[in-house]
Amino acid sequence: MLQAELIRKYNVPGPRYTSYPTVPYWDKAPFTEAQWKEHVKKAFQVSNQKDGISLYLHLPYCESLCTFCACNKRITKNHGVELPYIETLLQEWKLYLQLFEGEKPRIQEIHLGGGTPTFFSPEHLKQLIRSILETSEVTDTAEFSFEGHPKNTTKEHLEALHEVGFTRVSFGIQDFDLKVQEIINRVQSFESVKEVTDNARAAGYTSVNYDLIYGLPFQTKESIVDTIEKVKLLKPDRIAYYSYAHVPWIGQTGQRRFTEADLPADEEKRLLYELGKKMLEEAGYIEIGMDHFALKEDSLYKATESKSLHRNFMGYAANYTQLMIGLGVSSISDSWTAFAQNHKKVEDYQQAVAEGHIPIYRGHPLTEEDLILRKHILDVMCHFETSWEKEEQQVGILFEAKERLTEMEKDGLLEIGETSLRVTDAGKAFVRNICMALDGRMLRAKPESRIFSQTV
Repeated sequence: MLQAELIRKYNVPGPRYTSYPTVPYWDKAPFTEAQWKEHVKKAFQVSNQKDGISLYLHLPYCESLCTFCACNKRITKNHGVELPYIETLLQEWKLYLQLFEGEKPRIQEIHLGGGTPTFFSPEHLKQLIRSILETSEVTDTAEFSFEGHPKNTTKEHLEALHEVGFTRVSFGIQDFDLKVQEIINRVQSFESVKEVTDNARAAGYTSVNYDLIYGLPFQTKESIVDTIEKVKLLKPDRIAYYSYAHVPWIGQTGQRRFTEADLPADEEKRLLYELGKKMLEEAGYIEIGMDHFALKEDSLYKATESKSLHRNFMGYAANYTQLMIGLGVSSISDSWTAFAQNHKKVEDYQQAVAEGHIPIYRGHPLTEEDLILRKHILDVMCHFETSWEKEEQQVGILFEAKERLTEMEKDGLLEIGETSLRVTDAGKAFVRNICMALDGRMLRAKPESRIFSQTV
């Protein structure tokens, strides 16, 4: 079947699978703070000495709204919010420390996400991290990373965070075309990106990532070629080449600045990806998981080679820890056996912490079926293949998945064995669709309203 026909056939709404079950299909039953504490304690006992634990810190503030963004953020120019928010984060961390009963957490991974983490001053960011590290140990293979806005990530930010252990930074580039930048309210020149990249390397960062997005309003083949050519000049170690998620119906009002008529759609959008992918591969980047590329020297590529690549709410990671604690407003934590999400409004989050509560407002304990399906969806997302024990076929969804995937096999997107499946090169563009055939929660829910962005 021709690529254009495959795109028309499989371009349907679907999850990005940073978790399974995906958030819309978590149990609706109340999930209490006491329940979450028990899951955390058990996961800490297993994870801390073996692999360490991971921390995600959500810093939600931005000075201006990027209209493509679907993250939880708070727009303000008032930097007086910085210190009170950091104090709340550290108080939340103390609530978790109490659960560890005197055993020091061993930190394997810290990631600062947002929002715009570099909204915060270098001094406040350093204060935040030092306060966490004073109560912890750091593993020998730890990786600390943060998301930096090219326009406000200063040499001082880079040096301050490197001083407390950060060696990876991710810059949101999106596209270098001025017309695209203006409609998404993210104007930044090639020169400013080059300067911040050079500053990162001079400060000692060993891994620089660029986020690029295809499918943005007014994007064309010419703008993608120009963007990738400029990216090649700067040679970042990693590249995330994402599909733009157009979801104005779930409250992302900034995306209403343009309409679907302004977006490259279906075959046109996929051609932008294929063009960018071809150029990146010709420049020496290897496709890693879904929508990610890395040079062979990077730890993400090495994790792919050793089959240790992992995917969680922070994206792809080179290391796995059973316990990932999310601190900050709207952060999601993962104990492997349960998920928990913090309050989505800053005021609700800060009030809950001030009252001495771990500030979760919803969660999901994973069932035995969830755990089995999660493993296979992760394997497909990270390794483009999975296999199962014969006993696992007693899980109805897994058994039925082989039948659901028969059509995709006929289309050359995967190969199905008696107890295995492998995604072909042609099928890598449709990984989300393949995972949907394993998604028991979504299949049973049969959603009537549109929740997710298109898979292509």
